[in-house]
Amino acid sequence: MSTAVIDGIGTRYEVTGSGPPLLMFSPGGFDSSLESWRTVGVYRRLRLLDHLGEKFTCITFDRRESGRSGGRLERISWADYVRQGVGLLDHLGIGQAHLMGGCVGCSTVASVAVAHPERVLSMVLYSPAGGVKYRMKQHERFQRHLAYVDEHGPQAVVTLARGTDEGFTKDPRVGPWAQVIRTDTEFADSYARTDPARYRSTVSGMARLLFDRDTVPGPEPEDLLALDVPALIVPGQDTSHAPSAARYLQECLADNEYWDVPVAEQTEETAPARVLEFLSRKPA
Repeated sequence: MSTAVIDGIGTRYEVTGSGPPLLMFSPGGFDSSLESWRTVGVYRRLRLLDHLGEKFTCITFDRRESGRSGGRLERISWADYVRQGVGLLDHLGIGQAHLMGGCVGCSTVASVAVAHPERVLSMVLYSPAGGVKYRMKQHERFQRHLAYVDEHGPQAVVTLARGTDEGFTKDPRVGPWAQVIRTDTEFADSYARTDPARYRSTVSGMARLLFDRDTVPGPEPEDLLALDVPALIVPGQDTSHAPSAARYLQECLADNEYWDVPVAEQTEETAPARVLEFLSRKPA
C-alpha cells in the first residue's frame, strides 16, 4: 500500500497487475475502501481484481473519509470525489485511463468523465447505486446521524466512533467522518469542538447536494447526454442498486453497451470476461 496527499488529504492506494491503467472507484457507500472490491456484496464472489489484473494495471484506493484515507470536515460534493480520482492519476503520472466504478463509485466515474472527458478512455459502470429507495435511505441515514448529534453533541460521536468498528453505512450515528475520527487524533479533537449548529448546516447541505434525485446521483443528465466516452453498464437488482438506475445511464450515454444479465447470472465465469471484452475493444 502507498499513500499520496491529494487535495490536501492523504489517500491510500494500491497498484496491481500490468497493462493499460484502470482506475477503480470502490463500492461500499461511505465505507468505500480499496478492500471493498474483495469483500463487499457481488464483488466478493466475482474476484474482479484477480481477473482484471491479468491484462490491466488496476489502481484501487480508499475514497476520502474511508478506509485509511484522510478527510476534511466540509460539505462534500461529487466534485471533491472527482478531484481525488484525477489527482491520483496526476500523482501516478497517468494521462489517460479506463475507469471502473462499483455501486456509488459509478457516480464518481461518470462525474470524472463529464469534468475531464479527455482523461477517460472508457467507463465500466457496475451495479450503479440509485433509485427512489436509495435516495430515501441516504437521507434517512443523515437524519439519524444529525438526531444523535442534536441529542448528544459531537464529542459523543467521537467516543462512539472510537468504541466501534462500524461505519456510517451500518451505524448512521457515527457519521460520515467516523473513519477519520478513528485514524487521526488531531481531526477527532477538532471535530469534537465543532459548533453543533454549523455542523448541522454542513451535514444537511451535504446530504441534499449528494443525493438530490431518484436515479443515479452525480452529473446532470444533460451533461451525460453530451458525453461520448464509451461505457459498459451492468445492472444491479436491489433497493440500493435499482435496475432503473442502470437503465437511466443507458438512456443518457450515447456510446454504451448494456449487459442485460440478472445479478444471479453475473458470476466469476461470466462477469470478468464481459468486462475484459469491453475494456479490450479497439476504439472505432
